[in-house]
Amino acid sequence: MRVESGSAERGILLESLATLLEKTTASHEGRAPGNRELTDLLPPEVCSLLNPAAIYANNEISLRDVEVYGFDYDYTLAQYADALHPEIFSAARDILIEHYKYPEGIRKYDYNPSFAIRGLHYDIQKSLLMKIDAFHYVQLGTAYRGLQPVPDEEVIELYGGTQHIPLYQMSGFYGKGPSIKQFMDIFSLPEMALLSCVVDYFLGHSLEFDQAHLYKDVTDAIRDVHVKGLMYQWIEQNMEKYILRGDETFAVLSRLVAHGKQLFLITNSPFSFVDKGMRHMVGPDWRQLFDVVIVQADKPSFFTDRRKPFRKLDEKGSLQWDRITRLEKGKIYRQGNLFDFLRLTEWRGPRVLYFGDHLYSDLADLMLRHGWRTGAIIPELEREIRIINTEQYMHSLTWQQALTGLLERMQTYQDAESRQVLAAWMKERQELRCITKALFNAQFGSIFRTFHNPTYFSRRLVRFSDLYMASLSCLLNYRVDFTFYPRRTPLQHEAPLWMDQLCTGCMKTPFLGDMAHIR
Repeated sequence: MRVESGSAERGILLESLATLLEKTTASHEGRAPGNRELTDLLPPEVCSLLNPAAIYANNEISLRDVEVYGFDYDYTLAQYADALHPEIFSAARDILIEHYKYPEGIRKYDYNPSFAIRGLHYDIQKSLLMKIDAFHYVQLGTAYRGLQPVPDEEVIELYGGTQHIPLYQMSGFYGKGPSIKQFMDIFSLPEMALLSCVVDYFLGHSLEFDQAHLYKDVTDAIRDVHVKGLMYQWIEQNMEKYILRGDETFAVLSRLVAHGKQLFLITNSPFSFVDKGMRHMVGPDWRQLFDVVIVQADKPSFFTDRRKPFRKLDEKGSLQWDRITRLEKGKIYRQGNLFDFLRLTEWRGPRVLYFGDHLYSDLADLMLRHGWRTGAIIPELEREIRIINTEQYMHSLTWQQALTGLLERMQTYQDAESRQVLAAWMKERQELRCITKALFNAQFGSIFRTFHNPTYFSRRLVRFSDLYMASLSCLLNYRVDFTFYPRRTPLQHEAPLWMDQLCTGCMKTPFLGDMAHIR
């Protein structure tokens, strides 16, 4: 009787599979079997399109309680065009050749904007660029040495027969470990590209090299582009080309001030550069919007090192020597430390909301050590959401989930026919995973997910930010007293019964239309 019952249940599963397959195939071919389409595979409550201009909450936060808003400058107040990346790549490449005496043949490499994504890890001793998930596992198929993929078998062998990277080898609190570094900011995209190109050249020409020396030289060349002011010069000479959404930055700041909020700026960039950029975006009186402005702050040590005092700058940007006993509106200060900042302003705890693009250097200390609320600016979010909204993505993901459920239920059947079906499903599921990955990036996929787990980047994003969004201008879609509620994503032992998890942030959210007048 057990065998007969099992066979009947297996038959029902296979029949369900056939129905799903027919729907999916028909959708792929552009037809509707029995007048049913791909959306039939989705729960009726699912709003299929997410809004790229929405703000997404990791933690409940009411803007009504926020009295003070703080900002980083680069990639927060000032959004930069992707055209900046090839300039950084080419300048650093030339520095390697001309000042570090690297082979002239490296000059043949140009910047490839489609190669790397933010959040990748680099194993210095293995010259391995790879994507790691929230559980410290390398996503197979995303490990590259130079510009060439490393076979999965070799990756597993390199790490002692496993995909797992032990905690002691992983990047530390600020993304730097003893042998592995995580590339967390947007400026690291040309750095990863250059590092991969240089390794590719050395391997392709069978040149011996010390991995640590090569890594340091490339990192130093990229640093030189910033330290020597080359990047600042490019942006200052053509702000229309490189600075995006300046009018929206002005709208955000003006609106907050109009509602009685206090504003401050803490940036690592020099005053002359910030001043020119803010004049371009906001106007000559931009400093009147901010209660405190701090430049060359040297984050993240600004948040932990008590020894560096504040220095006042005059109108020309020259250092003054007087002792700082208060932070005045309209004045410019350099360096300093957060502990003096807190003492002089008395801006503490959850009434402060600080925005930045670097999860470690901008946000981690503020949330974990000081209890500020934090907002992460993730420009890649806009593109990823647009991909998620495509029919190809929804088709692929829905079928993956259907196959996963069938695999879970069918694995109890161990007869030859069942094992053959399971093997075919496993193969198809893996093929779909690769297709879905390539929608985002052919080499590394999405910055937020491996095949199914969150990435290490996502883990840090959730840990260090209350809110995240594609740009600061997303604030214009919400009232200044709006409360953000995170989706109640069910834990593995909980049933997905809450409809809010399906609809938050979707295109059909009423307030996004109702509040359009705020702009």
